[in-house]
Amino acid sequence: MTSVPATTSASRKSRPQTNLSVLRREQLSPHMVRIVAGGPGFDGYVNNGFVDRYIKIAFPQPGIDYPEPLDLWAIRESMPREEWPHTRTYTVRWVDEPAGELAIDFVIHGDEGLAGPWAASARPGDSLVFTGPGGGYNPDPTADWHLFAGDESALPAISAAIESLPEHARGLAFLEVDSDAEIQAVAAPAGMELRWLLRDGVPAGAGELLVNAVRDTEWPDGRVQVFAHGERGYMKSLRDVFYAQRGLERGQVSLSGYWAKGRVEDDFQAEKKLPVGQI
Repeated sequence: MTSVPATTSASRKSRPQTNLSVLRREQLSPHMVRIVAGGPGFDGYVNNGFVDRYIKIAFPQPGIDYPEPLDLWAIRESMPREEWPHTRTYTVRWVDEPAGELAIDFVIHGDEGLAGPWAASARPGDSLVFTGPGGGYNPDPTADWHLFAGDESALPAISAAIESLPEHARGLAFLEVDSDAEIQAVAAPAGMELRWLLRDGVPAGAGELLVNAVRDTEWPDGRVQVFAHGERGYMKSLRDVFYAQRGLERGQVSLSGYWAKGRVEDDFQAEKKLPVGQI
């Protein structure tokens, strides 16, 4: 891996470290795996009140001798940046506090990437170390309806958000996946319409399927709250739909890129500080 681990403005206090163990792995679809983790370290996990809560999973670099037990913040203070563990950002799909478990869903593309291959081969007892959670979104109870839009990378967060809605909520969800084999069950209120958009072999982030669907659909009447996340190019195009075409206020929209086509996360995170990465 040639990329340099990403910097962070977080601290031990703002993003505490949690050390868990893999309990089981579940194959949700051909290209998505769920890792359920828990163990004694779960007592130190501090949940937050956001439905889009996310964590930064640490992946120690091979060939580097890290002090045991792994202390990410001590490593950042005592070791050069190029030796820090790499981190990858993932949504916490659900938390079962009485059971002491949480779930994280990973998109798998063979040997591509860092987190996907790890999740594909994870076994009970494997270590899962992360910091967080962060987050910033909750459904607005005063909104007349809700609009969700995203690709596979946003499916866990969108699913968690939809399942947190009250029974009377209504809206539209645009969910782009590769094929109908990737469609998952989402416990949505009766008034939420889920529209699965199938790429049929077109690489993620390479088309306009998601953007066109959101742009060309007749929207329901009333004040909408938007949750749109996924590939950075998609989100830049949707930004124009929401603000220029629809005239929404920024307070109505949660919008960000979860990844960028052709970029590993360390480079993607670094680009967020540059014009190319800003949404």
